[in-house]
Amino acid sequence: MNSSIVLMTLIVYKIVLIGIGFWAQKRTTNREDFFLGGRQLGPVVAAISYSASSASAWTLLGMSGLAYSIGLPALWLAAGAILGSVVAWLWIAPRLMRRSQTQQQLTLTDFICEDATPTETRQLQRLASGIILFSFVFYISSQFQGAGNTFASTFDISMASSIIIGGVIIVLYTLLGGFWAVSITDTLQGFLMLGAAIILPSAAWIEAGGWAGISAFMQTEQLPEMLSLTRGHGRLAAAGFILGSLAVSVGTYGQPHLLNRFMALRDTRALKQAQVIAIVWFSVVFIGMCALGLAGRALLPDLANPETLFFALTSELFNPWFAAILLAAVLSAIMSTADSMLLVASASVSYDLQVEKRFPGHELLISRITMASISALAIAIAIYLPASIFERVLFAWIAVGCAFGPLVFVRLAGYQVSGRGAYRAVWSGFLLAIILYWLPGTPGSIVERTLPFIAGLTVLWLHRQTPIKAS
Repeated sequence: MNSSIVLMTLIVYKIVLIGIGFWAQKRTTNREDFFLGGRQLGPVVAAISYSASSASAWTLLGMSGLAYSIGLPALWLAAGAILGSVVAWLWIAPRLMRRSQTQQQLTLTDFICEDATPTETRQLQRLASGIILFSFVFYISSQFQGAGNTFASTFDISMASSIIIGGVIIVLYTLLGGFWAVSITDTLQGFLMLGAAIILPSAAWIEAGGWAGISAFMQTEQLPEMLSLTRGHGRLAAAGFILGSLAVSVGTYGQPHLLNRFMALRDTRALKQAQVIAIVWFSVVFIGMCALGLAGRALLPDLANPETLFFALTSELFNPWFAAILLAAVLSAIMSTADSMLLVASASVSYDLQVEKRFPGHELLISRITMASISALAIAIAIYLPASIFERVLFAWIAVGCAFGPLVFVRLAGYQVSGRGAYRAVWSGFLLAIILYWLPGTPGSIVERTLPFIAGLTVLWLHRQTPIKAS
C-alpha cells in the first residue's frame, strides 16, 4: 500500500473530525449539553454512535482474527454480541430513557445512586468512579494499541511511536466538543465501519472461491474443526463453548459509555427507529468480520498475527486509494470507543466525584485535564504492558459489565435497592471478575463472563425492597 496515499487520506479524515469538534463546541453551552447533548439525540446518531462505540477495534481486528484462528465457531461470539444489542435496545433503552429524564440523571453513576442516602451516595460515587477509571484505562489502551498496529503496519515507524501518534490524534479531537462531538464523529466512523464490513469480506469471499473454495481449503489442510460450529467437541463441552460465547453479551448491559446514548435520546419515536438501525448494524458488521476471517484463512494461511488480517487483505485486494479508505475504517473503530470512554472517564472525576465544585467556573478545564491524564496512562500501558487487543478488551468489558449490569437490570425491573445493597453488588461483580481473570483457564470462559454477573444479581436479590412500578 502506498504510504503517501494513506497519509493523505488520513490527514483529510482528521481535518473532518476536528471540524466536527469545533461545530459541536458551539452547541455545548451547559453541563447537560456536554455530557448528554441536551438529550436531543436522534435515531441515526444514537444507533450508529452506540454501535460504533460498542464494537471498537476488536470487532474489525480481533473478531476477524478470531474467525481466522478458529473458523465457524467464531459465529457464536458474533451471535452473543448481536444478542446483547437486542436486549439492550429493546429492554434497557426505553426504561432507562424514561427514568433518566424523569430523575434528571446525567451519568450512570447518578442512576446507580438513586435510592442511596447521602453517605451511601458518596461511597457509591467513589466506587463507581474508581471502577470506571481502572477498567477504561485498560480498554482505552487497547484502542491505542489498535491505532499503533495500524500506523506501524502502514508506515515504517516503531510500535511505540505509532501508539503515541494514534493516541494523540484521538485525544486532540475528543477535547473539543464533548458529547456532541463524540456522537457525531462516532456516527461517521460507524458508517465507515459498516462499509468496510460489507466491502472487504465480499471481495475476500469472492477471491477465495466462496464457501466451496474455503471448505475445500480447510479439508486439504486437515482443519475440519474450523468448519464445525462446535469445534468438534462432545455435547457437554460444545454446550459450554456455545453458552460461553453467547455470554459475551452480558458485559454490554453495564457499559456507561453505551448506556448514556439511551439517556440522551430525544423521544420515543427516535428510540423505536434507533432500535432497528442498531440491531441491523450489529448483525452486518459481526457476521461480515466472521466471513472475512474464514476467507482470509484460505487466502493467507501463513499469517503470523491474525489480528493483522484486515490490513493484509486490504493491501492484497484493493488499489492504494480504496485501501486507504478502508484503513480509515479501522481508525474509526478505534476512535469511536476511545473518545466515548474518555468522555465518561472525565465525567466520573469532574461530575460524579464533584471535583468541579472545587474549581467553580473551570468545569470543562477539569474534564479536559482528566482526559489528557487518562490518555497518557493508557498510552503507557499499551507500550509497556502489551497484550492482544481481544484479551484486554474482554477483561475490561466483563469487569465493568458485571459491576454495573446487575444493578441496571434490577432497578429497571422495578425493584428498589438500598445504597448498601448496591455498593455490595457492585463490589461483588467487579472483584469476582478480576479474580477469575487471573485464574488459569478462566479468561474468556463462560465462568468468567457469567459468574460475576450472577453474584451481583444474588446480592441485589438479598437486598431488594418492595417492588415499585417498573420504569
